[in-house]
Amino acid sequence: MSGPPLDHTTPISFELFPPKTDAGLARLGETVDRLAAIGPEYFSVTYGAGGSTRDRTARVVEMIRRRTRVPVVQHLTCVGASRDEIDAQARDLWHRGIRSLVALRGDLPPGETTPPDGYRDAAELVAGLRRVADFDLSVAAYPEVHPEAASPQADLDHLRRKLDAGAARAITQYAFDTDLVLRFMERARAAGIKAPIVPGIMPVANFASLKRFSAGCGASIPGWFAAIFEGLDDQPALRDMVATSVATEQCRRLIAGGAGALHIYTLNRAEVSLAICRALGITPEFRAETAA
Repeated sequence: MSGPPLDHTTPISFELFPPKTDAGLARLGETVDRLAAIGPEYFSVTYGAGGSTRDRTARVVEMIRRRTRVPVVQHLTCVGASRDEIDAQARDLWHRGIRSLVALRGDLPPGETTPPDGYRDAAELVAGLRRVADFDLSVAAYPEVHPEAASPQADLDHLRRKLDAGAARAITQYAFDTDLVLRFMERARAAGIKAPIVPGIMPVANFASLKRFSAGCGASIPGWFAAIFEGLDDQPALRDMVATSVATEQCRRLIAGGAGALHIYTLNRAEVSLAICRALGITPEFRAETAA
């Protein structure tokens, strides 16, 4: 595989989502054990709109803390709740030892509206969380522009608001056009945004599902990308090999383009994420050597 020299020291983080069943949680525990072996910077755990997965998210967070020494970053959304409710949740998280959050507005379930006394957006949420406690906060960034943004510039201005409110870094939504991600990072720097921007990497686990999800969140699928994966859902072993190759090449280009860290959306699967790390030279053996 072509690309720049390996950078074994690039920090890697992994995103997980809370399973719906106890059996799913047990399987996730095995995934966490395998991913933890390479020494990720942290695990992040997603959180449903309006706190719809609050209890399950808490179970995953506690499971990771029990099984590993890897820091855990919990997502927190503010839609569908009042400021007092969100502040109370934040105080509870701080009391339970959670020091890092991904602060997101979130998407309202159909038919629901944000309470008039709620946080209107992620920038307000960040400011509110900073008043509650000294959290380390991350926010979302959108290389292809948030679907609700009036323009690319308006979207970039909103990112600046979130960072100015007290967020330490931005994690991007996945995008398969690496040039687009690199141009977004350049635009952010040119606009004076100095906080780290961490590209999100989405390995393909099921292409049909990915197409549906991407259509809803505004992530485009280039023609060349669709051509590579079309028909591979019936050949999972081959699909995983191709997914590893494509995502690894993207990671190499992003590192060469100045990305100081990478965030992998694992979809609760270890194999492809670990294969990407192996291809980048990030292995348990290397992590152990550097930690010694």
